[in-house]
Amino acid sequence: MSSEAPVSSTRPYLIRALHEWCADNGLSPYIAVQVDASVQVPMEFVKNGEIVLDVSMDATSGLRLGNEYIEFKARFAGVAREIIIPVSHVIAIYARENGQGMAFPAPPPAPATPVALQPATTPPLAVAVESNTDEPSDPSDPGPDRPAGRPQLKRVK
Repeated sequence: MSSEAPVSSTRPYLIRALHEWCADNGLSPYIAVQVDASVQVPMEFVKNGEIVLDVSMDATSGLRLGNEYIEFKARFAGVAREIIIPVSHVIAIYARENGQGMAFPAPPPAPATPVALQPATTPPLAVAVESNTDEPSDPSDPGPDRPAGRPQLKRVK
C-alpha cells in the first residue's frame, strides 16, 4: 500500500510566477481579491465584496508571497496599512498595462457571520484583464485624459 501525501495548491506558485514575470517585463502586477472576514484590507476600498491591489515592489513594503498568505504594507490615501490576504482569496493576478494574467476560482463562502462591507468612497485602484476598445468609456470616470481602450476586468464564469 502506498500512502500519498496531499498535493498542495498550485495557486501560490502561479501567483509568484506571474508576479515575477510582471517584474521581469517592467509591468505592474495587480491582484483581485474576494473579501470576507479572513482578509485584512482597508474596507473603505472594497467594492462588491472585492478589492484590486497593486502588489508591485514600488507599491508595497515587506511583500511576502507565501503559500498560505500574501502579506505587505501599502499606503492608502497616504496612510500606511498592513495587508494580509489568504492566497485562497486571490481570484486573479494580472499586469495592469496589458491585462495578461490568470484568474482563479473564488473560495467557498465562509461559514462565519458575514462582514458588513462599507461602500467604496474612491474609484477602484485598478482595472484590467481585457482591453475593450469598442465599448463606451465609463461615465463615472471623470478624467478627460482617460486613454481609450483602458484595460477592464471582465469576469467569465
